Amino acid sequence: MTHAPTLTLADIARRLDIDFQGDGDTLIRGLATLKEAGPDQIAFLANRAYLKDLAETRAAAVLLHPEHGKNCPVPQLPIDNPYLGYAQLSQMFDPLEASKQTGVHPTAVVGDNVTLGEGVEIQAHAVIDAGVVLGDRVVIGAGSVVGADSILGDDTRLHANVTVYHGVVIGKRAILHSGCVIGADGFGFAHDGARWHKIAQLGGVVLGDDVEVGSCSSIDRGALGDTLIGNDVKIDSQVQIAHNVRIGDHSALAGCVGIAGSTKVGKHCMLGGGVGLSGHLTIADGVQVTGMSLVTNSIHEPGVYSSGTGAMNNTQWRKNAVRFKQLDEIAKRLTRLEKSSRDSA
Repeated sequence: MTHAPTLTLADIARRLDIDFQGDGDTLIRGLATLKEAGPDQIAFLANRAYLKDLAETRAAAVLLHPEHGKNCPVPQLPIDNPYLGYAQLSQMFDPLEASKQTGVHPTAVVGDNVTLGEGVEIQAHAVIDAGVVLGDRVVIGAGSVVGADSILGDDTRLHANVTVYHGVVIGKRAILHSGCVIGADGFGFAHDGARWHKIAQLGGVVLGDDVEVGSCSSIDRGALGDTLIGNDVKIDSQVQIAHNVRIGDHSALAGCVGIAGSTKVGKHCMLGGGVGLSGHLTIADGVQVTGMSLVTNSIHEPGVYSSGTGAMNNTQWRKNAVRFKQLDEIAKRLTRLEKSSRDSA
């Protein structure tokens, strides 16, 4: 069983590099919402919609913006960005961090010429193939597989049942969740008119530092060059990234995004859930595509882009669908009317 650490209020303020109000020796054993927190837990207020819960909170302390401090009935940790502070605070109470161990489990299989950094943990039934390099404090979860000649940077964690194929390079502090597959073959086939012929995928995958990949997501290896994922890219669960895609630093992809081969996504982009990008496109830096949109042409300017229609009453949708089929004929009629109007003028 994993247990989160116990910290004092003063410890937490010091780690966040902020001031605090209250008894610094108060013991804090976890986090909770304003409504549910008890006297040994910290709560946070990052959304004004929850101001109504502040007056009644029983938390040991609250992380909040200084402007809300006068309404706080308990000790407080004032901070300009409470949500960022909450993110940092959550790391302090992560039970996975508290339960880290070192060493190789007896049931794990480690191949020849493997390099293990200091403080590496390889859990039960994991397989590390020949020539792999694991940096310091890397954690390989139970049942995970790391293919030959792959390189994992310091402080990277593979949760249980992650598959990393051969020749994959993963940077520092990456997190790969259960079921994700890094470096499988891209979807490459040639057709001779009767059947498909497989194209060997000879490239690799390179993940930058601080990348996170959600459960059951796939990042395919390149056909010739590498598939490249930049630094601090966050990839949600059930995302498909095809061969030779490039994603710029600090971009984020929500669940069920699909990116076809050789598309380039810029830095600081955000793709909402269910977004699809066709192949061989270029998406500029700073582009946000809203959920369930299909992008079939390159986007060269930053901004927010959308496609598709939102849900509506089925009766109204059926009427609109009929009208959509009539648009071409309506456009032709309008053109004829405009021409007739010009001719008679």
